[in-house]
Amino acid sequence: MKKLILTFIGASLLLLTHISYAGPTHACTPIEEDNLRIIDKDTSVVVKTQNGDVTITRKMTNCAKNKGWLQPLVPAPGIIPVTELEVIDAISNPNIILVDMRTVEWFVERTIPGAINIPYTEVSQRLDELGCIKSGDKMDCSNAQTVLGFCNGPVCPQSPTAMHAMIREGFPAEKIMYYRGGMLDWDALGLTTVEGDL
Repeated sequence: MKKLILTFIGASLLLLTHISYAGPTHACTPIEEDNLRIIDKDTSVVVKTQNGDVTITRKMTNCAKNKGWLQPLVPAPGIIPVTELEVIDAISNPNIILVDMRTVEWFVERTIPGAINIPYTEVSQRLDELGCIKSGDKMDCSNAQTVLGFCNGPVCPQSPTAMHAMIREGFPAEKIMYYRGGMLDWDALGLTTVEGDL
């Protein structure tokens, strides 16, 4: 009986090993023929490899979220890139404001727990909500809170656009954290989302 149990356990482990290494049963497959933007308006980039030139393109796939273009890891000098671990820490940190910079319809559908919504089109007019004080016709952001901003993911220009506007209006870049992965990576990792509360 003991030998039968050990044989069963061994066979089960072997089966589990094959299942775990088999990988996903589907891949991200193109659902549209047109090339999407990669950098700004460019829809292809030619790179040199040891085997010759290769043209890099991007297609909308069943795994993709939006049709933006690739965003840099650091949208402007001084901005701090963060991962999911820092986002999780920021949710309960009273010294960091977690800001979903997407438009309202995206936010109300679902967002990261603890996030407030300041759409990228409004952030430069709402810096007072981030700790800046109106001083004449300028904003004094010397005592601003740290902001962790995000949008839809690595090809979403909404939060980088907002961050550029914040800096232009006097918000210190070193008080801005950027979660480039945004909702695309948050969802892909199976992390909890909530409906946005206005």
